[in-house]
Amino acid sequence: MLRVKGLLHYGLQVPSLDTGASFYNAFGLETAERGNAVVIRCDGREQDQTVLMEGPTKRLHHVAFAVEPDSLPEWQQHLEGLGLKLLDAPADVPGGLWFRDHESNLVNLRDEGLAPWREFGTTDAQDANIGDRVRRIDQARWLTATEKPRPQRLGHMLIFSSDLDASEAFYTRTLGLGLSDRIPGMATFMNSGPGDHHVFGFVPAAQPGLHHSSWMVADIDQIAMGARNMAAAGYTKGWGLGRHTLGSNLFHYVQDPWGSWIEYSGDMDRITEDWKPSDWDCPAAVWCPEMPADFITNQEQGPA
Repeated sequence: MLRVKGLLHYGLQVPSLDTGASFYNAFGLETAERGNAVVIRCDGREQDQTVLMEGPTKRLHHVAFAVEPDSLPEWQQHLEGLGLKLLDAPADVPGGLWFRDHESNLVNLRDEGLAPWREFGTTDAQDANIGDRVRRIDQARWLTATEKPRPQRLGHMLIFSSDLDASEAFYTRTLGLGLSDRIPGMATFMNSGPGDHHVFGFVPAAQPGLHHSSWMVADIDQIAMGARNMAAAGYTKGWGLGRHTLGSNLFHYVQDPWGSWIEYSGDMDRITEDWKPSDWDCPAAVWCPEMPADFITNQEQGPA
């Protein structure tokens, strides 16, 4: 069965590219103009991770996945065999195969491959003294714990879906994504094979849209410093610090200017082909402050 290699990037339509660039810059990401779009990259990866395009309202524009080099003809045959209609590429994001999923979300398959990410520096969690594991001796950690967050890579994203089961079935059949875990009726998490516990997933809403994107940082200090820096920059609404249940990652979310969320994340579970998915009756986090009342509220108008 064909399976995508992983999540490449996502595209957002936003009312102001300047507002979008300012927000992502404040988060610790690199922005650059490219034609009529703004592209977002991480310090740790030579690869577009987000593409912003200007439009009258904010909405999820597309989701891009990586496939094996030179495999697009095989993917075209697969998609057409499923009865999916291939579309012309948008002018701002040329290349690859384009189609719409069962809820009209625009999906892009690209054979450019996933760029490797740079290792985190030496002043991160690998030097933590945890329990009886002592790795930092004669070094004052607080002197290096104030670095501005430098996200290494886009880790995952969750989108809204009106039918979690249908979305899981579509992305399994069409892209070969695997189920990682579910909280039935609340969240579905999917993987692209060995690696992060999840790279994609769904939460319920009446119509499609972006719920959040998640960005991997080095350690808990960068998560906390990111929350502080974003609040100082005027982005005061957030949720964290906490540790999730499914995926186990540490988190702090910040609400973006249009009502979606962006997450500083670290210490995600890693899985292999031996991982067995389960249905769980559990909250979203092991520990955390109270979740904002509108955390799972879709403020988008749906696909164009």
